[in-house]
Amino acid sequence: MMDVAAQLLAGKVAAGARAIRWLDDRDPRAGELLRRIFAATGRAHIIGVTGPPGAGKSTLVDGIIAEERRRGRRVGVLAIDPTSPFTGGAILGDRVRMSRHALDEGVFIRSMGTRGESGGLSRATYDAALVMDAMGYEVVIVETVGVGQEEIDIVALAHSTIIVCVPGLGDEVQAMKAGLLEAGEILVLNKADREGFEQTWRHLELLLHLRGDGRVAGGWAARLLPAVATRNEGAGAIVAALDEHRRYLEDSGEFARQCGRRSEQQFLALARAALMADLLCGPAAELLSHVRARRLDPYTAAEQLSAQLRAGRTPR
Repeated sequence: MMDVAAQLLAGKVAAGARAIRWLDDRDPRAGELLRRIFAATGRAHIIGVTGPPGAGKSTLVDGIIAEERRRGRRVGVLAIDPTSPFTGGAILGDRVRMSRHALDEGVFIRSMGTRGESGGLSRATYDAALVMDAMGYEVVIVETVGVGQEEIDIVALAHSTIIVCVPGLGDEVQAMKAGLLEAGEILVLNKADREGFEQTWRHLELLLHLRGDGRVAGGWAARLLPAVATRNEGAGAIVAALDEHRRYLEDSGEFARQCGRRSEQQFLALARAALMADLLCGPAAELLSHVRARRLDPYTAAEQLSAQLRAGRTPR
């Protein structure tokens, strides 16, 4: 364990791959490893890339990687792919689209299956981002699966969120319904050479105007940028906007606060899981059996459990 932690902190890709594998498999060694490396995290700029299927997210990320490397930065990428409900495997097609960076020692690309998780992310995405952060990657890009309504977990993970839309699919309406426009810092209208670009651009401009953030009190105003990812057009402007957003976060103190909020959310998620496991194996077991047999309705059972926990007693 100490050897893996030391190699990981030295930026060794093999150690990072092993650590992320442990996380994905819920190996008990993963928790101990994270405890050893946590103090070395909190430095990377975590960038989320999300949007509907077919928007060109992977091709766009490929261009962003190239642009970040031109600026001399080491880049880690977590490409989240949907997991088959039948085989449990993932196609990992995103990694194929970024294959030109496979031999670049300054780029570490790791694909992860969702394994049934909703929200567009894998269950281990947060911890995997910590691993890449500890390895010394200045930029960590997390590309979600194609998301729909309410699947915007990436917003809570990333410092900067890129929402990718394309003309002609009604993405601006979908994004508005999903709440993405309330959270995304950079909107990219990809496939700008496609018919319907002007109309979609106007819709997105209107929606950003209605959002109205950043135009008072020196806040951040979301950027709307065009791109044609297949022709490597637009990546330079996107990275420039990302750099501007990071400077804004650091100057306002929001960068550190976001790191703290992510740690808080992870603590709460872990605590909920641990407490629920303890309850279901102990205090709530009898109540659960009554609910399962329909001898007790779930509402009354939940109230009884809550009352007994508040009273400091455990149900028998």
